[in-house]
Amino acid sequence: MFTAALISFGVVFVAELGDKSQLITMTYALRHRWWVVLTGVGIAAFLVHGVSVAVGHFLGMTLPEQPIAIAAAVAFLLFAVWTWREGRGADGDSVPTVAETRYVLAAVISSFVLAELGDKTMLATVALASEHAWAGVWIGATAGMVVADGVAIAVGAVLHRRLPMRFLHRLASLLFLVVGVWLLFDAALGWRWVAVAAVGGVITLAGIAAAAGVIRSRATTVPAPAAAPPRS
Repeated sequence: MFTAALISFGVVFVAELGDKSQLITMTYALRHRWWVVLTGVGIAAFLVHGVSVAVGHFLGMTLPEQPIAIAAAVAFLLFAVWTWREGRGADGDSVPTVAETRYVLAAVISSFVLAELGDKTMLATVALASEHAWAGVWIGATAGMVVADGVAIAVGAVLHRRLPMRFLHRLASLLFLVVGVWLLFDAALGWRWVAVAAVGGVITLAGIAAAAGVIRSRATTVPAPAAAPPRS
């Protein structure tokens, strides 16, 4: 069991680096307390890998990927709209109103589970559970995911302290939108190149909008020219 836990920890930790789950975790850490986000990630990882172990060890079959991917894409697009609307009322440097912990926890768990069902880390856990001790695989995979996403939480917490709240809300909304678009076109429809183009278009438009906003704000803050001194 110890060997299974070590192998599973290493496989899942490496698979999570740069994965969309880290992006999702960092997005939540931009807006909420780190310990709430980490708790949600831990619960979701425990549930997801519990399902993976059951599938790999006891059932020996896979879950339907397309319906899960569609549900996850819709959920993340809704999260993007919700976060953007929250950001419209946030002041640039004000302290955000913290949502109820139970609601944040539920949002983290649900979005994380939807994103992970059918993902490569879940498939890796299924494969490992079919060959190694299921308890060790469950423990190791859960720990590997929590540690990997803990890195993303640390990055999000640092940004949370250094950047204005309105910017963080808009950044979080953009990240949710990118994940939702990618899940819709790539995982749900299988259109990898369309997904790449769509995500690239979203990021490009966001960059143009951000640049236009910076130019507009600078134009409105240009100081008026000093008055000429009176003639003697």
